[in-house]
Amino acid sequence: MMKTMKLGASTLEVPVIAVGCMRINSLEKAEAERFVQTSLELGANFFDHADIYGGGECEKIFADAVHMNDDVREKLIIQSKCGIRKGMFDFSKEHILNSVDGILQRLRTDYLDVLLLHRPDTLVEPEEVAEAFDLLESSGKVRHFGVSNQNPMQIQLLKKAVKQPLVANQLQLSITNATMISQGFNVNMENEAAVNRDGSILDFCRLHDITIQPWSPFQYGFFEGVFLGNEKFPELNAKIDEIAEKYNVSNTTIAIAWLLRHPANMQPVTGTMNITRLTDCCKASEIRLTREEWYSIFRAAGNILP
Repeated sequence: MMKTMKLGASTLEVPVIAVGCMRINSLEKAEAERFVQTSLELGANFFDHADIYGGGECEKIFADAVHMNDDVREKLIIQSKCGIRKGMFDFSKEHILNSVDGILQRLRTDYLDVLLLHRPDTLVEPEEVAEAFDLLESSGKVRHFGVSNQNPMQIQLLKKAVKQPLVANQLQLSITNATMISQGFNVNMENEAAVNRDGSILDFCRLHDITIQPWSPFQYGFFEGVFLGNEKFPELNAKIDEIAEKYNVSNTTIAIAWLLRHPANMQPVTGTMNITRLTDCCKASEIRLTREEWYSIFRAAGNILP
């Protein structure tokens, strides 16, 4: 049974696993229908989109695959993102409002449950974002708001003008890309792991009731490949496989369970279009790793405790 959680400081109850739809355009029509239907059967009814995924085609394909209508829409929690344009980022009022209209049209729905601003725009004017959010909220087009890939000061800058709670921050995080965790172990140290690359975003989000949504939970580097079963990570895979055997689950399940074990109450975003792997991801909601298991995986990834 899929566990649920509150998204950030909102009252929105969501599954602890989010289904990322970035690659749904790689599926044939019948495959996409099976994928979405299986997600719903697993209790994974939170679907993550972005207006740039497939140049907007992914949202259209999803709407077709789920046979979108009013009855279906009530069973779904849909999140999308905007703010990335060719060669630039754009958090202007005009772009946000136009983007949401396009998203809603492609998804064939009247509203988004959650809208995230996709990548930080250094030319952002918080007052413009606030005006856009107010219009989207008052018109009923967007119910909750958040950000993606932002550090604490960028969030604070937005909060200076935006009155709606920012309920989520989508950040790259996996066992092998865990600098936001490893930095916390190396306070007052002079080693590489002590470098604070993101302004203590993990602690900031916990302090401000912002749900971290880890993206690419199986990737190492920046889309360099998956670490599971990869010969570059023999010690890590041996440890994950050992723990997976103990719980009688797959290595995929353990990689997601590692993220879910953190008390920050994260909501990992899957990227797979493989039904078996999606099922394995969802099984992670049933497993709570021990402290010893969590730390042994962390260390097996090459992280050193001071």
